[in-house]
Amino acid sequence: MVTVERVARPRPDDAVERQIWDVAATVVDPEVPVLTIEDLGVLRSVRLADDGIVVQITPTYSGCPAVDAIRDDIVSALSAAGHPPARVEVVLAPAWTTDWMSESGRDKLERYGIAPPAPRRADGVIRLGLGVRCPNCGSLHTREASRFGSTSCKALYVCQRCQEPFDYFKEH
Repeated sequence: MVTVERVARPRPDDAVERQIWDVAATVVDPEVPVLTIEDLGVLRSVRLADDGIVVQITPTYSGCPAVDAIRDDIVSALSAAGHPPARVEVVLAPAWTTDWMSESGRDKLERYGIAPPAPRRADGVIRLGLGVRCPNCGSLHTREASRFGSTSCKALYVCQRCQEPFDYFKEH
């Protein structure tokens, strides 16, 4: 059995590292601009090193095209806040999972018109639903139109009730 880390990383205990975390946490995802990298669970850690700040992120997909933009935005945000030079490391293991998304992030997705992924139960089991709930009208009478939506981490669905297309943030 594979054990998957299911909790978001907590903010650091150290006061300076916590300040750095708080600045990095304001960076928005360029593909879903209502979510911060903290909402997504992409922000993994921050630490002070001899040569400056090290920020670790784990992208939603290993080939995520937004990684360079996120890296640049973190460096810019920390520099603008007066922090020393920062280095952003991309960490691929453990792989990102939708379990790392915050509840606030899931709510923001739905308000933005993207159906959020369902969280796993505490025992790790993914709940299977009868359908993906339409973020526009709430109907479960939806169908997948394409396995890939506006980005590779989303699928395109269509609501059979209100006839509106919408993205669904895929579980993984």
